[in-house]
Amino acid sequence: MSKPASTRPKSTLSTVLPRGVAFFVLWMVLMQSTKPADLAVGAFATLGATWLSLHLLAPAAGHLRFGSLFMLLPHFLWESVRAGIDVARRAFDPRLPLRTGFVTCPLDFPPGLARNTFATITSLMPGAVPADATDDALIYHSLDTTQPVVEALWKEEALLARALIAGRRHG
Repeated sequence: MSKPASTRPKSTLSTVLPRGVAFFVLWMVLMQSTKPADLAVGAFATLGATWLSLHLLAPAAGHLRFGSLFMLLPHFLWESVRAGIDVARRAFDPRLPLRTGFVTCPLDFPPGLARNTFATITSLMPGAVPADATDDALIYHSLDTTQPVVEALWKEEALLARALIAGRRHG
């Protein structure tokens, strides 16, 4: 027997609803139809996709703050352009030699979804690419190890942490 809605764990309910809505919106965008038969199939597909997503990616402690995540977009775009210009300068100006190597960046994000999201975001920013991981750090290949690569990554981690309300190990 299932629990009444009022006694379900909030983390599960707050995960099911946004996922279900997102899957249904995706269905509507793909189908572009409001015919009752299409809506019924969409509702059935939404239920199946939501159920499967809960089993493949169980609700975790914490929530996503979409406003804060959206606010990362201008920062991410600016940093990508700035870093891209730096990489181009280093590639075409022989006076700016490359000092490639690996740097270890300890993180507050434990292994899992938050750290994977962080690694994905930082991999899209030129100049340093995640290459390996340990239990408490990511190892980046950097074009210039004399630059404050780790400090810059920590700033990015702090920005992403604001968008993710998740259990943090430090501070």
